[in-house]
Amino acid sequence: MSDQTADDRRDQLTSAPKATEADAAPRIDVSTTDAGDTHIEIRDDAAVRPGRLGEDEDGADV
Repeated sequence: MSDQTADDRRDQLTSAPKATEADAAPRIDVSTTDAGDTHIEIRDDAAVRPGRLGEDEDGADV
């Protein structure tokens, strides 16, 4: 992502009335292998992660 695109994205994510700087924090890491494959990982410190919403603290369905 270019610097201008990153700045535009940050501005977009922080423009809501209750938005904070944390809303613009990176949530993924993208890398490219030597073979040219793109690898996308969800960061461990991402505030929002994909997954089921209906799980309790133990991971069991509620």
